[in-house]
Amino acid sequence: MIVVTGAAGFIGSCLVSYLNQKGKNNLILVDEFETAEKLPNLEQKEYLQKVHRNTFLAWFEINAQQVEFVFHIGARTDTTEFDVSIFDKLNERYTQAIWEICTEHQIGLVYASSAATYGLGEHGYEDNHDIIEKLEPLNPYGHSKNNFDKWALSQKNTPPFWCGLKFFNVYGPNEYHKGRMASVIFHAFNQINEKGSMKLFQSHNSNYKDGEQKRDFVYVKDLIDVCNWMSKTRPESGLYNLGSGQARTFIDLVKGTFKALNKEEYISFIPTPEDIRDKYQYYTEANMSKLKSAGYAREFTSLEVGIEDYVTNYLNNKTYY
Repeated sequence: MIVVTGAAGFIGSCLVSYLNQKGKNNLILVDEFETAEKLPNLEQKEYLQKVHRNTFLAWFEINAQQVEFVFHIGARTDTTEFDVSIFDKLNERYTQAIWEICTEHQIGLVYASSAATYGLGEHGYEDNHDIIEKLEPLNPYGHSKNNFDKWALSQKNTPPFWCGLKFFNVYGPNEYHKGRMASVIFHAFNQINEKGSMKLFQSHNSNYKDGEQKRDFVYVKDLIDVCNWMSKTRPESGLYNLGSGQARTFIDLVKGTFKALNKEEYISFIPTPEDIRDKYQYYTEANMSKLKSAGYAREFTSLEVGIEDYVTNYLNNKTYY
């Protein structure tokens, strides 16, 4: 059996679909399954069993000998949530418990870390274990992910293979339920269709013009391919960046969305909300040399091609992957 946590969410449900396409239906899906907006993500997916997040650890203890691998994608991911206790529980202690069961029963583990661990990028964006202690995330979510990364690296007893994948800005199908936390492409698609225009955040950093803030946008189809590759190839355990390796501006992103919709460009700018203004990343770009050195050779989808596929084959018809 293969466990996928966060299975009803954006990335988790895409991973379930991907595994189904690879002929894997011996899946245990873990989530809360109480958010109605997320349930369509799992329609027509094949799996053995759904297990509620709150009862999964007990289930895992009993059934661990039948589990061959765990993809721990589930997490509290809201970067605007500032209740540290929520992240302590869901992103740290819960993941530690999964790690310990995987270690005891020698089960491989891929878990979702985050580029939010890099903060403002003062120490660069290289997935070098030597800088993990120095990183200064900008919010409790980033701290929780970095805290677990540090904990994992300090463990003498580990799963037979493990890796923490530092997801950069992921976009793609199955994020309809995410609201404010959905990708900018998702919001651009909706704004352009509703109003014929798109509003981007102004820059409050003199080094960047409005709309020229840069992020590393990675298509979810690339991300889940790497997850599967890790589980099969099992290179050296550790932390790995997972982005496209190329920073692109928000203007590039919005222009790509207008083009995919075959609409004329109208872009304006609004102030960045004050609750995130001081915690805003103006530049992220994954150094992907470690993953490539480990043997992953597939090229990542360009932003333009990813937007075209996402808009044309999913958003236009609100279909799912």
